[in-house]
Amino acid sequence: MDRRKQATIFIVDDDEAMLDALRIFLKTEGLTARTYSSAQDFLAEYRPEQSGCLLLDIQMPSITGLELQQTLTDIGSILPIIFITGHGDVSIAVQAMKAGAFEFLQKPFSDKLLLSCIHEALALDVKNRSQLANKQSVLDRIDKLSPREKQVMHYVSDGKSNKVIAAELGLSPRTVEIYRSHVMLKMDVNSAIELVKLLDACDYSTA
Repeated sequence: MDRRKQATIFIVDDDEAMLDALRIFLKTEGLTARTYSSAQDFLAEYRPEQSGCLLLDIQMPSITGLELQQTLTDIGSILPIIFITGHGDVSIAVQAMKAGAFEFLQKPFSDKLLLSCIHEALALDVKNRSQLANKQSVLDRIDKLSPREKQVMHYVSDGKSNKVIAAELGLSPRTVEIYRSHVMLKMDVNSAIELVKLLDACDYSTA
């Protein structure tokens, strides 16, 4: 199943007419949309596990679009943001993009352009969530290692031989070999090279 069909397009804009128009348009395109007239309303319902993307107006009372973007960044949100505005200028666009926005569209924009941006943002969201899930899977496996197995893993990932590891830890080479096999089994890898690639992929530091 295409995960993008399970996604939600969240729309935050203080213009009720714009919210209605976007919701109706996206519905005709087979997409699920939720609308919010303020950043506060969106944050009250925000759930990090919900996949999708965010269509976000820049100029809003109380909490602006840029401020909401910063709030989401601070709490670790990976939801791609497409800014939509009728008041934007180059400096605001640059600020939004530097802060990690996926795209910046100035009103009025074409339905075709908006739809293209949304599908690209949803594809990115699927990719990001898959990478996060893979990273968490690796970290969960590491958590299941004993303290000694973690020590051995660190040495193995540094390219150390069983003999060197044994000398460093005050163990026999045979004991290190057993720990090493446990590490490979629990981490689901077949070689030191695979182990290093796995740890690098999840940005795990063995320092």
